[in-house]
Amino acid sequence: MNRTVKKIDTIILVILIVASTLFLYKAGYINPFPPEQPHPFEPTNTSTPPEEGPSPPTSFIPSSRRDVSAEDEGVHYNALRINREWWYFSAILNGDHNELPDWVVQISFNHMARSDLLGTNKPDLLLVTLQSPNGSSFGGIVNKQRGLNIITQGTLIASSPGVNVQFVDSWAEGQYPDWHVHAEGKDVEDSHDLTIDLDYHANALPIWVFGTRVFDESNSPLADYAILGCTVTGKITFDGKTYTVSGQGHHEHAWAPNLLSRTSINGWDWFRITLQNGWSIYANSFYPTPEKLSSKTSRINPFSTVLLTTDNGVTFTELKNVNLKITDEDSRIFPFVKMPSAFTLTAEPSLNPLYLVSQSLLYGTKTSLNLDISSTTAYNKVWKFPAFVGMKTSSSTVTGSLSWSDTDGNHDVSLTGVGVIWSMRALL
Repeated sequence: MNRTVKKIDTIILVILIVASTLFLYKAGYINPFPPEQPHPFEPTNTSTPPEEGPSPPTSFIPSSRRDVSAEDEGVHYNALRINREWWYFSAILNGDHNELPDWVVQISFNHMARSDLLGTNKPDLLLVTLQSPNGSSFGGIVNKQRGLNIITQGTLIASSPGVNVQFVDSWAEGQYPDWHVHAEGKDVEDSHDLTIDLDYHANALPIWVFGTRVFDESNSPLADYAILGCTVTGKITFDGKTYTVSGQGHHEHAWAPNLLSRTSINGWDWFRITLQNGWSIYANSFYPTPEKLSSKTSRINPFSTVLLTTDNGVTFTELKNVNLKITDEDSRIFPFVKMPSAFTLTAEPSLNPLYLVSQSLLYGTKTSLNLDISSTTAYNKVWKFPAFVGMKTSSSTVTGSLSWSDTDGNHDVSLTGVGVIWSMRALL
């Protein structure tokens, strides 16, 4: 009798366990296959993918323009013919797991030509700015001394292969597709306790923006490559409080020869834009004449380019017929020279035979980009006599449209987003 009772108790207990387990599984409390955890060194894109819509026609980009080596990422200014080199990182903090929504970051390590900041004897430059959407700007720009020659190191120190650059306690290191950037506000004499640590992960190959060679851009004395749509994650510590941040970033590396003097370039405007639909835009415009002659004139600038990507840099729509017009200016920094605060940008495919390859797939598509760009939060730095140079970094709001025609008909996509701007102006 007791044995029979024990058997019945056991059967009842098993039935209860099975039934409870089935109930908990159906309710979602038990998952026999837990989700696979991401690799700790592999940045995870946590942003919500935008709704799919029509995609614009893309340019034909030869494989040689996507070929960037570890040596390309490293130092070039130790060559006798190179006197400028910049490593630049920016980020729009718009990710899902982000405690500083819509803040923007710009960090740049610059080996300037000695004549760029004439009379200062401090051509090593660091830019670190953190800007909020409500008008607050932190960080700044500082330039410090360099050694007398390439053997005696200055404040900025760089090496190869890969990115390995340091300015006092701020630094960047890594190699495609991953880099880490560490920046400290005290290195630019900011009064706040500011420390920025960001991990950049490239989702696609770099693209050479310009170079002086047809195939091997690596040997160009004047060259610039960019990586758009990077996944950015990290921490920002401000006055003792640490914030988790994430978003979309951009990395760029450029160098220039001794033959390119400051009198050749009297200013520039650079734009990196993240749109709400997930697209990214890179644009630049260089001014070979003083601002009084060039900045107000609506004209096609041969020293300009626009790159638009809908897939984080896998494909590009490159537009070389660029018209950037300054529609508003704010503070006057020198006689006849003001810093821009608003722009209209239009861009279309170019008929210039120099751009025949990249523009060939765009002919007949009526592709046209129109943007209104307005500076919001800004930081200004001015070097007075005898340098007469001004720089301005700012966050921006962007609205506009992109239109084109294809086999499905005519398309007109409204655009809105947030961007960063870096402008430079020289008096002469």
